[in-house]
Amino acid sequence: MRDTLKCKFISSLEKCFSDERYQDKKELKKISMLKNEHLSVQLLMKETDPAVYTKLISKVKVVSDIADCITLRNVEQVNVSMPVAKGCGDDNYLKKTPGLYPDLLTPLRYENSAIIALYELRCLWVDIRPDGKYPAGKHPITIELYNETGTELFASATLELEIIDASLPEQELYYTQWFYADCLASYYNVEMFSERHWEIIENYIKAAVDGGINMILTPVFTVPLDTKVGGERPTCQLTDVTVTNGKYSFGFSRLDRWIDLLLKYNVKIIEISHLFTQWGAGHAPKIMATVDGEYKRIFGWDTDARGEEYGKFLNEFLTALLDFLKKKGVDKMCYYHISDEPHIDHLDNYLSAKSKIENVLKGYTILDALSNFEFYKTGAVMCPVPSSHAIEPFLEAKVPDLWTYYCCSEASEVSNRFVAMPSARNRIMGIQMYKYDIKGFLQWGFNFYYNRFSCDLINPYQDASGDYFVPAGDAFSVYPAADGTTLDTIHYLVFKHGIEDMRALKLCESLYGRDYVVSLIDGLAGEDITFKKYPEDADYILELREKINTAIKAKI
Repeated sequence: MRDTLKCKFISSLEKCFSDERYQDKKELKKISMLKNEHLSVQLLMKETDPAVYTKLISKVKVVSDIADCITLRNVEQVNVSMPVAKGCGDDNYLKKTPGLYPDLLTPLRYENSAIIALYELRCLWVDIRPDGKYPAGKHPITIELYNETGTELFASATLELEIIDASLPEQELYYTQWFYADCLASYYNVEMFSERHWEIIENYIKAAVDGGINMILTPVFTVPLDTKVGGERPTCQLTDVTVTNGKYSFGFSRLDRWIDLLLKYNVKIIEISHLFTQWGAGHAPKIMATVDGEYKRIFGWDTDARGEEYGKFLNEFLTALLDFLKKKGVDKMCYYHISDEPHIDHLDNYLSAKSKIENVLKGYTILDALSNFEFYKTGAVMCPVPSSHAIEPFLEAKVPDLWTYYCCSEASEVSNRFVAMPSARNRIMGIQMYKYDIKGFLQWGFNFYYNRFSCDLINPYQDASGDYFVPAGDAFSVYPAADGTTLDTIHYLVFKHGIEDMRALKLCESLYGRDYVVSLIDGLAGEDITFKKYPEDADYILELREKINTAIKAKI
């Protein structure tokens, strides 16, 4: 054994900066999970021998009867220029200064070896995914670290894992993180909707679904989101529009292919992109058409959303779209948006926009992110999506099937997934959404690789803050791998684990009743948990899950 190499298991809720002390991280000795859960833990490593000049390369071996369902990845530091906007935030951050933060997860290199740097903490991310294939009971997991040739054992650590003989129920929460096909074409420098682009789109849809996302933003027209007034995002339009002698006709072959991909990966909701511009519904999205043989833009920032021509277009387009969706058998899977984040002073515009589509879309769900309760009280929005920071009046009014969202503005008090926040602050959202019976969750950035107002493409590896646009962790949840696939992040997977907490709580409720589960949540916290008031430590979440798992085990 190599006495100078230390390793131990720690929870997935720890974030380890390279300059922190090994002994300050709490060892995780045992943990339980359900049969079909995705559990993550970490192996913390530190080499203290000054004779190791730069790094030690160590062969890694997993010893367990369930080794086939265990995957190891490196936890890498990412450059964060903006942990939180200046003057914002509260005390519940790991740091608020620019620097390197642990977040990116990458495959092991050097033929499945770990890299252990001198005097620095290093972590391996350990994913355990039994997928119902292994029996209930104790399954110890030992990770062994060998020399580079695999002949000398340097160090090892063991975790006692128990698989509970029960399965998480199907996810009931609708969950969308906005999916940007245009960002993929831009980043990978491929032609929009070329065969290579479709391959990349499929890779990203698969990654989204694996993270718990079951609702995908679908660009029937170029999405009118985060676009400079008067500016344009790259044309990314699934609908073919033809104008001949002033008459519209529509083609849906690309949309048909897109929907087939969503169905292939069991996406539950097709989220039709916004029919009016963001922050006020004052204009039309960028819409391209072939007009008497010439391909050009027919609507955009120069279109008054109140105008008769755009209203006529929408009526004809939505009628044709619904006819296509009904024939495909997916019309009831579609949700619609009018405009993102309207404020009370946009009410007239919003009502005008709504009047242009409500008759055609009667009986279909229209939802929009808005946080002004007075706006909702007018009846303008069927399905409001208030921010978690502004949700209280919506809860008090007992709004049915309530959704919530957060973005860069939710920097104080409430949960969020900023890289600079503790992971417990990210994962607690699942418990909160369970307690308040939240129907859906929206977050705006699955793969937004542009800067503010979509003016330029960014390199996410250089700056996770999107060119000083938003706090790191807000604009994208996955990194673009060179081969057109994705690389996960801690903040993405931790939120997924929060959703799985929500599912475990639902299972426990089916066995004991809702009052029992809520009493466990609040009793362990020692307070009435709300979206702004909750335990900040990771131990609360880990202990609650163990109590829930123990209760489930007792009933099976």
